[in-house]
Amino acid sequence: MDTSKILIDLRAERDRINQAISVLESLESLGSASLRRTATTTRALAARPRRRMSAAARKRISEAAKKRWAEQKGRTALAAQAVPKKPRGRRTMSAAARKRIAEAQRKRWAARRKAAAKKVMPKRAEKRSSKKPTPKRPRAALSQPITTRTPGSGQ
Repeated sequence: MDTSKILIDLRAERDRINQAISVLESLESLGSASLRRTATTTRALAARPRRRMSAAARKRISEAAKKRWAEQKGRTALAAQAVPKKPRGRRTMSAAARKRIAEAQRKRWAARRKAAAKKVMPKRAEKRSSKKPTPKRPRAALSQPITTRTPGSGQ
């Protein structure tokens, strides 16, 4: 920055500060009611009108900043330019892909059911063999009532 520019800015700042001091000193002599009224006018006098930047200027500054960052990071200037990405919508799957996935899932389920059946079958067979067989009577004996023998009877 140029030293003459710095001096001009500092003198302008000094003038604004001197003006604010003189307003505050005059307010002390008037009292607190006028203090509220003139405080807003002091701010309005001291504040400069706000400068607005055009959209084109903002765009030029943005592109220059992006270019500087790209150079610092070792990229080319072309890579630094912002390319708007096309927004991706919801992804869809083709019918053939959906069919392949469904078939693969059915195979997995079948293999799982088969493995589960192999594990269950030995347990069922084991349970059946562990039961004690009940003594069976011949059919003819089933129709006759069971009689008990008593000692001393003649039969």
